[in-house]
Amino acid sequence: MKKIISGKVREVYETDNGELVLVTTDRISAFDVILDSTIPNKGKALNLISLYWFELTKDIIPNHIITDDLSKMPAEFADKEKYGSRTVMTKKLKMLPYEFIVRGYMFGSMWEDYKKNGAYCGQPIKEEYQLAEKLKEPMVTPSVKNSEGHDENITLDRLRAEIGDEKADELVDVCIKIYNKCYEEAKKKGIIIADTKFEFGYDENGVLTIGDEIMTPDSSRFWAAEDYKTGVSPRSYDKQFVRDWLIENKLNGVTPAPKLPEEIAEKTAALYKECYTKITGKAEY
Repeated sequence: MKKIISGKVREVYETDNGELVLVTTDRISAFDVILDSTIPNKGKALNLISLYWFELTKDIIPNHIITDDLSKMPAEFADKEKYGSRTVMTKKLKMLPYEFIVRGYMFGSMWEDYKKNGAYCGQPIKEEYQLAEKLKEPMVTPSVKNSEGHDENITLDRLRAEIGDEKADELVDVCIKIYNKCYEEAKKKGIIIADTKFEFGYDENGVLTIGDEIMTPDSSRFWAAEDYKTGVSPRSYDKQFVRDWLIENKLNGVTPAPKLPEEIAEKTAALYKECYTKITGKAEY
């Protein structure tokens, strides 16, 4: 066993057989800084929500999950108190160097670009929209993963030029199918998935497979359906409490990383727990 990545949220280990073990921690980052605080059980919420969606969408595309049963993992992960509900063993994929963002609503950077030039990522937007309004059809906007700095938004034309029309069309089609299925399921449970991101790779047999995490509050924009209306920024299930506190105290992006007040950490933990319960129907992790 060796640790190969210590990311913003996940610790990644490689087994002697070449599988990966992913441990989702309670760390939290904002404005590209890992904060000097943890959010209790955040890692469990992210991992279990992701597993729920992987199971729901496995008829659309294979995923990288092998097991979440600690007894089937290397002995180092036997401690349920430390690793339970936050650890999975996965296939090692040959990952594509892209993220695929699916946008179902007019919001964020898309809203800003739409107001300026009536387009986003090279795709014209002919319809008239208000802030937070549902798009006529979901839009896939790829980005290329840079080794340093922020990811770079690219056009679908550039994606097709780099990987070919057939692969690009397959990825766009899969993204839309996953988003639509999860969107409808979440809507029944009082959550609107406004946008989300996916990452894909190829397994040892060259089969397109979805990896990383899927449809979590960290990789998606979740809104409370009961409060939703167009023209205003909807209430969201994410780390907005954290972002707001950092901005208010002029600590956004500051290093060394600040420590959060206990009240902010607890409110954020409660939001992740509420999101987990709404989606999975389970009260406890």
